[in-house]
Amino acid sequence: MRILNKLNQFQRLWHPSAGERQQVTVAELAERCFCSERHIRTLLGQLSDLGWLQWQAQSGRGKRGQLIFMRTPENVRTELMEQLLNKGLHQNALDLAKIAPDQLRHLLQPFLGGQWQNNVPTLRIPYYRPLEPIEPGFLAGRAEQNLSRQIFSGLTRFTREHALPQPDLAHHWHISDDGLCWDFFIHPTLYWHNSEPLNTAQLQQQLQHLLQLVELKSLFASVKVIELPHAGCLRFMLSRPDYWLAHRLASYCSRIAHPRHSDVGCGPFRLVSFKDNLVRLESFEYYHLRHPLLQAVELWITPQLFNDSARTGCLHPVQIAIGEQEQLTDLRPITTKISLGFCYLAIKQHGKLTLAQARTLMQMVREPEMVATLPLDSTLITPNTGMLPGWQTPEWEQQEATELPKTLTLIYNLPVELHAMAQQLKQHLATRGCELKIIFHDAKNWSDCQRLQDADLIMGDRLIGEEPEYTLEQWLRVDKLWPALFNPGQYANLQTRLDNIQSSVSELQRIDDLKALFHSLMEDAVITPLFNYRYQISAPPGVCGVKLNTWGWFDFADVWLPPPGSV
Repeated sequence: MRILNKLNQFQRLWHPSAGERQQVTVAELAERCFCSERHIRTLLGQLSDLGWLQWQAQSGRGKRGQLIFMRTPENVRTELMEQLLNKGLHQNALDLAKIAPDQLRHLLQPFLGGQWQNNVPTLRIPYYRPLEPIEPGFLAGRAEQNLSRQIFSGLTRFTREHALPQPDLAHHWHISDDGLCWDFFIHPTLYWHNSEPLNTAQLQQQLQHLLQLVELKSLFASVKVIELPHAGCLRFMLSRPDYWLAHRLASYCSRIAHPRHSDVGCGPFRLVSFKDNLVRLESFEYYHLRHPLLQAVELWITPQLFNDSARTGCLHPVQIAIGEQEQLTDLRPITTKISLGFCYLAIKQHGKLTLAQARTLMQMVREPEMVATLPLDSTLITPNTGMLPGWQTPEWEQQEATELPKTLTLIYNLPVELHAMAQQLKQHLATRGCELKIIFHDAKNWSDCQRLQDADLIMGDRLIGEEPEYTLEQWLRVDKLWPALFNPGQYANLQTRLDNIQSSVSELQRIDDLKALFHSLMEDAVITPLFNYRYQISAPPGVCGVKLNTWGWFDFADVWLPPPGSV
């Protein structure tokens, strides 16, 4: 962009006097801008034509002319960004911002939040880190999981209004009396985001591909084959009943992408830009369900902006601000809730610790002062007393002090609060004569952790998405945590119990049985929850319809902006 070069040179001309009138020679200006005298004369003429400055030359070589600034670089940059955004040149707008990182926060402020940009209702959200590619299958980050739900559709879906899975690409389904045959009847008119018609054979192909992924293969272990009895129906034949099947297909990890383009779906928003500094979604005009009122959503990813924790658009990953934090007088908390997800401590069942020792350690981390004395923001976390509401941790009788092993090994991963928790636990164990070796796994999950088997203790974070009870069943099915905690026989027994639970037709019975399973895991000191997060979303006035979801985000399709001048 040549205009960027002009702005850069304009900044150099401005800087020595901070915009005050200057008496200066052409040679001095040329040296300031690292160019020839001939070129600086041309540049001064161009900037004068743009209305940025006036140059009043004096005749005679070496004479001082008068340089008068009509605009500030900041005003020029803001105006240029608005022009680029109105033309839809979003990447160019962010490229423009790169030339002045020290002023980036102030520059971006007018464009964050809800804007009617060139008559297009657009929501711009500042974000603190680059995003991983958004593709079907398991994703580690909450932001990526939430985006996946906006871009891709599945056969079924979860909604805020219903506890059970609802139709999506399938308008309804039928289950045989023995629970071994599930027919999903597909909407007759569906389109991919690239405007190609979607056909049922593509859904069959993509689901078969998904079921070959290691984790999803375990999740859908009961599925023998996916058949295509006719053009409007997909048939799942099972080896044993699985009444969680509609739940499994509604999970974000089972949503379906185009056979040739992994970033093309058929959800309410299509992905039009995925860069390190900009992710842009636009509403899909052929979406088969309720259409969004927003036409565009952008995540402006500027890590240099978010290194300053006092002014970020995301003070913490669980607190999202739709707008600049310096505008806190205008931003208001739209919705706040305690997350169902939790951080946990798990103990290997075939390691150094006896049941009595494991329970002693669990009691130690569940003491109120353990979390209360952490050097953390108390508005972010809250101590946990149950796996889910109503799934309380067991109460053990106080026993005499149990001697612990001389050494133990703890491995933990993100989030950052577990750094403090690990150090706190190390200090507590030291007073009991136990040295704790700490290993940090720098990732959001255990999928590629090579040292998990070496640990006696494991601390991590369990995100609870839609339909919390089913999410916990899925956790037991696919997470690498569980094979690391149990020996092969114990792990096989766990999977057998899950198979028995999934065979129950009654949703309430499945939930009761799953609750009993988790109670036994907590009773046996296999795992205990530590604390929950407090999710919060703040937004400026004029951004309506924001409702906190189970990921600590919100569904973009619910958001709307009043027309300009109406508020």
